[in-house]
Amino acid sequence: MALGIPYILIAEDERGQAEVLKYNLEEDGFRVGVAPDGRQALDMIAEALPDLLILDWMLPEMSGINIMKNLRAGTDTKLLPVIMLTARGEEDDRVRGFEVGVDDYVVKPYLPSELIARVHAVLRRARPELAEEKLEYGGIMLDLTRMRVSRDGDAIELASTEFRLLRALLSRPGRVFSRNRLIDLAWSTTTFLEDRTVDVAIKRLRQALNEGGKADMIRTVRSEGYSIE
Repeated sequence: MALGIPYILIAEDERGQAEVLKYNLEEDGFRVGVAPDGRQALDMIAEALPDLLILDWMLPEMSGINIMKNLRAGTDTKLLPVIMLTARGEEDDRVRGFEVGVDDYVVKPYLPSELIARVHAVLRRARPELAEEKLEYGGIMLDLTRMRVSRDGDAIELASTEFRLLRALLSRPGRVFSRNRLIDLAWSTTTFLEDRTVDVAIKRLRQALNEGGKADMIRTVRSEGYSIE
């Protein structure tokens, strides 16, 4: 990413939910910290200001509402983007959350993919410079803002699925992504997809990247998946 990797802090006392969310955010390319209670969340924010806070309403030591009041009163934190997580979905609760200054409000249970989409949307609104993302590796440049791809300066035309596959692979060069993980990252559907679907899309991506006799950078790991190296 051209301007560094955004840092997301999760303030969530339910360990399982925090771990799942942390895993999915890291898979999407973010740096992630976790605070299990309100006091620790404030301490971590004071130590390293995040680019965005994901805040549970009901936290030990200090509630999410009181944390918001504290943050909005601070000089350095008054503009910190915040997404509030809560099981309280009533309209009055939503209004109260927005009144104390949250940027978005997500009701439990939620899909991690939905929350990550909200994270990107809030970051684009609050910190537009963070949306100017580029992934570069081995001569391949992927511009996430303009949806353009090039290799060694030559433009490459990709369909949306191949674009998302390339984004996943470039997010962690050298890492082997399983077919199931690539399905999660590149296909916006809950419909069952066979491994063969991934293989076909990877073949199309290879053909586009290797046009003109360029070396193949996508490695197939038998029975495991794919990586870019």
